[in-house]
Amino acid sequence: MKDFGGQTAYWGGVGAVKTFTHPVHHGWLEEVSTHARILDYGCGYGRVVAELNDRGFSDVAGVDPSPALIERGRKLRPDLRLSVLESPPDLACASAAFDAVLLFAVLTCIPDDEAQQAVVAELRRVLPPGGLLYVSDLVLQGDRRNRDRYAAHTQQFHTPYGVFATDDGAVLRHHDLAHLHSLLSGFDLVRERTIEVATMNGHRSTAVQLLARKR
Repeated sequence: MKDFGGQTAYWGGVGAVKTFTHPVHHGWLEEVSTHARILDYGCGYGRVVAELNDRGFSDVAGVDPSPALIERGRKLRPDLRLSVLESPPDLACASAAFDAVLLFAVLTCIPDDEAQQAVVAELRRVLPPGGLLYVSDLVLQGDRRNRDRYAAHTQQFHTPYGVFATDDGAVLRHHDLAHLHSLLSGFDLVRERTIEVATMNGHRSTAVQLLARKR
């Protein structure tokens, strides 16, 4: 999965100027030490890394497979630790290297089941027992517009229901909640909440946030 879902060109061009909006629920991180080793996997331009840094977390890093997004983040905040993820999903670090990992609106960019499983497996590797994985992602939407494009993409490409193409060229996925739960089968679910977010193309959509602890 060297190009993180087959969309290197998109995230190096159109996608590199998008605004990302999934909020951090900081109450979920109250038990996390401000000195904890935290990774934002698929950090984009470092929005969440900056937010955590500004709230006093002293050891936060971000990685993303898009050099364009990382360059954008470094220009916005030269003080942040942002790196290009060279060989997704693999991280160039030892096992149990982080105490907490954030995975915000990343699975939506990876339509394939096996590729998603590979990402979660890699994140489980770099967490110690008791480490936290905080996921925020989009669930299946019930409106006619989304149902039609799920069905069209599934019929044409035989992809899982919930995969669709945007007008500007991205192939994304909205998830059945049971699927997200199954991805986290190696974790204990600690918290779950449903929220509304603005998508990167400005639509209002339902998302879910999951806080899970590695067994």
